[in-house]
Amino acid sequence: MGQGVLAQPFVHRDGAFFCEDVPAEAVAIAAGTPTFVYSAAAIRSRYRALAQALDSCASRIHYSCKANGNRSILTLLRELGSGVDVVSGGELARALRAGFGPQDIVCGGVGKTARELREAIQAGIKLINVESLDEIVLLNEIARDLGMAAPVGLRVNPEVRIANAHAYIATGERGHKFGIPHESALGVARQALQMQHVQLVGLDMHVGSQLATLEPYRAGLARLAGLTGELRAAGAQIRYIDIGGGLPVAYNTGDPEPDLVGFGATVAPTVRDLGVELLVEPGRFFVGASGVLLTRVLYRKESGGKQYVIVDAGMNDLLRPSHYDAYHRIDAVRPTGMRVTADVVGPVCETGDFLALDREVDEVQAGDLMVVHGAGAYGYVMSSNYNARLRAAEVMVDGHRHAVVTARETYDDLMRLELEDPNWRDA
Repeated sequence: MGQGVLAQPFVHRDGAFFCEDVPAEAVAIAAGTPTFVYSAAAIRSRYRALAQALDSCASRIHYSCKANGNRSILTLLRELGSGVDVVSGGELARALRAGFGPQDIVCGGVGKTARELREAIQAGIKLINVESLDEIVLLNEIARDLGMAAPVGLRVNPEVRIANAHAYIATGERGHKFGIPHESALGVARQALQMQHVQLVGLDMHVGSQLATLEPYRAGLARLAGLTGELRAAGAQIRYIDIGGGLPVAYNTGDPEPDLVGFGATVAPTVRDLGVELLVEPGRFFVGASGVLLTRVLYRKESGGKQYVIVDAGMNDLLRPSHYDAYHRIDAVRPTGMRVTADVVGPVCETGDFLALDREVDEVQAGDLMVVHGAGAYGYVMSSNYNARLRAAEVMVDGHRHAVVTARETYDDLMRLELEDPNWRDA
């Protein structure tokens, strides 16, 4: 799935590493380490390339903010014309705070609470993608109590087998927790059509992340198209087909970028034939390769015949290597030309705290700065305070400018919600 149209903002030149036109060392001096750094140019490039690929059909991009909910990223994408996809009440609040209007917002998620459903209805958002009959029944009851009607899309499990890097990012195969089983969708839809306070206006799917080919989109969309015809015959006014995200990110040198032209050509004809608006929900594609993690070497160590590079970023900052066995390219900000095979590990008290194992990396020493590539998606949003570690800062770079957009936490932040004098109650 290759297409060379995307900006490459993170490069070595003149012996140093640059984020657009800002030296990484300048960011590290200003913000400290570990710090996530995002490129505005890369996000703009990726948004515009995808929008152009879909311009032959009625479509709307809704950024999946679970990939990275940073306010500056949300604002940038909103200014480019993007909508947003949220999967919790917290993400809905973030989207509204970032200036997205109700009709810019689609809400998904397999386990929405009654509170979250109520907030989505009250906000008047564009579409609530539901994943079970029980959820539709609850949604109808809440909308009735509010004296409103909820716009609903059915998330259908298309039962499409895919090949991707890890089982945890496959979401559309038979038996997965997500969506309504394909064979049950028509029956669930007919029950929804009998409810007075839900309006069935869409169908939704998400087959998984890091899709290696376009075939899952074609196969899944064909299933949704067939179901659209059946639902319309039953009286549904289907206006939206939501095909989720899944466009891959190149995490290693030489990995292909997605074929956006081919993607558009695969989905647009069916969308035009159905006379619907296509909704797409990319997340990782926009921000994964648009961000890096800067980390400083604390120590070098040899143990049991192995070399260790111990850095100040750990699994609490970037969980993907230990959770998904994910690969992230790691370079020295100032490479010397010498290489070493080592484990790159963090300071967390867990054997599973690593960024790379048995990896050939630049020969570095204590105090050197390193860069972890492809860290813009599922980095900060999955980070934690495990070991009472402070969460990293976030920086946005735009040309020659850079700014801290999320401050590094303080010790007071760690304990801010703890109550020194709790209000004890008898049972």
